[in-house]
Amino acid sequence: MNHIRIFRQYIPVYLLVLVVLEYCAMVAAVYIGHAIRFSWGEWTFPGDADLWLGHVYALINILSMIALGSYRPHTSEGIIGSILRTMVAIFLIGTTLVSFSFYLFPEQQLYFGRGVLAITSIVSLTLIALIRSVFHRISDVAAWRWQVLVIGSGNKALRLSESLVAVAGEELHVAGFWPVSEGEHKVPSEVMINYSGTLQAFCLQHKIQELVVAVDERRRSDQSGFPLDDLLDCKLNGISVIDDLSFLERESGRLDIRSLSPGWLVFSDGFSFSPLRDYLERAFDLVASTLLLLVTWPLMLLATIAIKLEEGRHAPLIYSQERVGYGGRIIRVHKFRSMRIDAEKDGKAVWAQKNDSRVTRVGQFIRNTRIDELPQIFNVFKGEMSFVGPRPERPQFVEALAQKIPYYRERHRVKPGITGWAQLCYPYGASEHDAEEKLKYDLYYIKNHSVMFDLYILVRTVEVILLGNGVR
Repeated sequence: MNHIRIFRQYIPVYLLVLVVLEYCAMVAAVYIGHAIRFSWGEWTFPGDADLWLGHVYALINILSMIALGSYRPHTSEGIIGSILRTMVAIFLIGTTLVSFSFYLFPEQQLYFGRGVLAITSIVSLTLIALIRSVFHRISDVAAWRWQVLVIGSGNKALRLSESLVAVAGEELHVAGFWPVSEGEHKVPSEVMINYSGTLQAFCLQHKIQELVVAVDERRRSDQSGFPLDDLLDCKLNGISVIDDLSFLERESGRLDIRSLSPGWLVFSDGFSFSPLRDYLERAFDLVASTLLLLVTWPLMLLATIAIKLEEGRHAPLIYSQERVGYGGRIIRVHKFRSMRIDAEKDGKAVWAQKNDSRVTRVGQFIRNTRIDELPQIFNVFKGEMSFVGPRPERPQFVEALAQKIPYYRERHRVKPGITGWAQLCYPYGASEHDAEEKLKYDLYYIKNHSVMFDLYILVRTVEVILLGNGVR
């Protein structure tokens, strides 16, 4: 098993092991930091206060690393890029939060001296670099990778092969495509398996751990060639069997809307709703929006002054726009105005483009930092929006996109949000193609959303704000 499901999310086992090892390393770094600072040359057994201090330090830094994307699966930035992200997370975000919490609650024995904190941070980064170097070397050994074989060679298999380019990382190895008699073979011949024995024999010989069924025709008949008996033999021998849609959902965090069928949506898990979760989500939105308003009101005041200085005191400050909300209802979403007053002088809705000339100088900054979105806190107060959810779209775009993209209206099954899963996983959408790609992530969120998933998205949003990902 290469994944563990926690709170409806598939978490790669190697990633979970990495988090646990690095958490323990940071707890140990606190002990080492104290030893170097206060008792160099002699060992004293750490007390309960040191243990509690170590856990708080490790938890804060793990959250900081998650926020900066240090634990993203299928990343291609390499060991150097991974360590650089970790260094920024520990020395910039983590150290700031640790200092704030420790100096805010000194009576709770959370005090962390500056010398100890500096030594602990250096030791933490050193231990994490060693752990990641070992993991990187292990990932290069094919025997450690999750071995997958795709059953099928038709249209579904071709779409799967194209998607695997983006989702197959170092921890996953696709052995090839097992052809069945379903007409013309669509996948390239170099990836097709040419084996004279049985499917079970091939799996045992090559240590296949999972079979992904991507066959166009699954009804058992002489014409389709669907290998039901062979799949059953493999299943009873401990080899996992999964359909292509569920496999891609697990590996990529999105749904392939062009291959979805109403039957799969009905019988798959997810899309569950409960009054308790709705109450918890609403309570969280009210508390979080109140705290965010208290923290960000100086930024909103500065944005107000900057907009007025650039365009005059009579220039409108807030830009309100009709968007489609929960259940297809029309709501008015508020933002700090970041474009010229005549941005849509003909009254026609226009997609925002990269380096859009309609954006003002102040508007460029508040868009990059997401300050322009802060007035939507009041939409959250009113219950029209949530902190996390699909971004609300304009009615004109919704009508046009719903006629071309399947399941597009299903994104209105939950409240729209200020941030969302699609905003983390896909750049800013400015075309019909982008809207379809983002819908794949929106439907995944709706299918699997939970309070813990919302919290994870909020933590990851820090990376978007700091690095400006997806801004136009």
